[in-house]
Formats: sequence, C-alpha cells, structure tokens
Amino acid sequence: MKNLGSWLTGLIVALVLLSFSAFSVDQREYAIVFRLGEIVSVKDAPGLYFKLPLVDNVRYFEKRIVTLDWLEPDRFITSEKKNVLVDSFVKWRIVDPARYYVSVRGDEAQAEARLSQMVNDGLRAEFGKRTIHEVISGERAEIMEILREKADREARQMGIQVLDVRLKRVDLPQEVSDSVYRRMEAERKRVANDLRSQGAAAAEKIRADADKQREVILAEAYREAQRIKGEGDAKAAQIYAEAYSRNPEFYAFYRSLEAYRNSFKNKTDVLVLDPSSEFFKYLKDAGGRK
Repeated sequence: MKNLGSWLTGLIVALVLLSFSAFSVDQREYAIVFRLGEIVSVKDAPGLYFKLPLVDNVRYFEKRIVTLDWLEPDRFITSEKKNVLVDSFVKWRIVDPARYYVSVRGDEAQAEARLSQMVNDGLRAEFGKRTIHEVISGERAEIMEILREKADREARQMGIQVLDVRLKRVDLPQEVSDSVYRRMEAERKRVANDLRSQGAAAAEKIRADADKQREVILAEAYREAQRIKGEGDAKAAQIYAEAYSRNPEFYAFYRSLEAYRNSFKNKTDVLVLDPSSEFFKYLKDAGGRK
C-alpha cells in the first residue's frame, strides 16, 4: 500500500508537471515561448507543444488579417491648397511574431497607432502633390497602391505586412460642399432656363408654321369653293337660259308663280303696289280684269 501511494503521488506530480509543460497552438494564431523573459522559440504551425514548467511562459498573437478603420475622416490639403476629408482603412497582419513583439511589446493598439501614423503621413504627402479632381477620380487607384507599398515597406520593420490601403470616401468639407452645390444648382438652373427658352422658341416657330399652313389651306379651300360655286352658277344660268329660250312666256309665267308663292307665303304678309303693276300680270284674266 505504501508503494502504491508513492506511485500514485508520483503519477499526480507527473500529470501536474505535464499540464504545466504542454500547450496547444490554434491555426489562427502564433505562439511565442519565453524563458525568463527571453524569446526561445516561435510556434506558427497548429499542434501540441511542450515547454519547461515554471520556467517558460507562452504568449499568443493573432495570425488572421486585422482591419484598422478610423472612426472619423481625416483632413488633408491638396496641391490647390484646398481641404478634403478622407475616410480610409488598412488591412494588415503579423508575419514576424518575434519582431512584432520586440517592436511594440505585442501591443496591438501601439502597432495600430504607429501604422496609422505611417498611412496618414503617406496620405498627406500624396494629396499634397495632386489636385482635388486627381485624388477623387483621376489617380485614386494609383494613390492607394503607392500608400500600400510605402506602408508595407515601413511596417515590415515591426514584423507587420500591410495587405491593402483603401480610400472609402473623399469629400469636401461641409462649407465647401455647400458652396459647390450652390454653384452646381445655379448652373443647372441656367441650363434649364436655356433649354426652356429654346423649347419656347421652337414651339412658337411650330405654331407660326401651323398657322401659316392653316391660312394657306383655308385660302385654297375658299378659292376652290368659289370656283365650284362659280361653275355651278354658270351651269345654272346656262340651264335657265336654255329653258327660257325654248318658251319665254312659260318661263316668265313660272317665275311669276315663284314670286307669288314667296310673296304670299304667310297671311300676315303685306305688299303695297300699284294695281296696274307688271307684278299682277298673271293675276288678271285675258280681258285684263282681276
């Protein structure tokens, strides 16, 4: 029993020492093994590792890509001495854990502060060489590539790799934007008024042309109507003349009857004439009596 107790005690001690000496590394992180404050090894592959208990200690660092994104846009000056607000972000990761620890003591906030200063200095230098148009649209991609290369070159000294630098938004300050918008609005109004004037002139031209065509059509129609009416009157006169020439007495009698019908159509009609008037010729008998 005494030997069994010693054996169990030894086993427990061994397990405790093993638990203090074993550590695991995830695929998403680096592990640095320190011995009395000095770096002895860097573990960058996932797996189970061992260290000296009570002598060695382990610190873990992120292997994945980290995004440095500023809360507020920064103000920079272009070559035209005009202010612009730039909103950007940086993608970076640790590639040399030992150098990273020596440079910033493994402090991510300190690393991002230094990286932010590098990027801001690069932005200030690049924007100072370009106009507003160039930094907004003309050379935006070129600026981002230059910033990435420069920041990556300087960040390598901290064991950091800069993967990307992006300009999310480049705007004018509010006071400048208001002035630009007012000028744009005035320009658009001028263009709109010009287009309205051109439209009104075109409308008047079309309306005048339509009125002219209307007058021409009406004149031609009136002329044609008068021609047709004249031809009809001539034809009627010809027919009347032919009929009159065949029997003048009957024609005179027929015309008198038409005159009588039109004159005595209503009972209230009054006609004042001399009884011996030619109008009453056919109202008399052959002897000349009524």
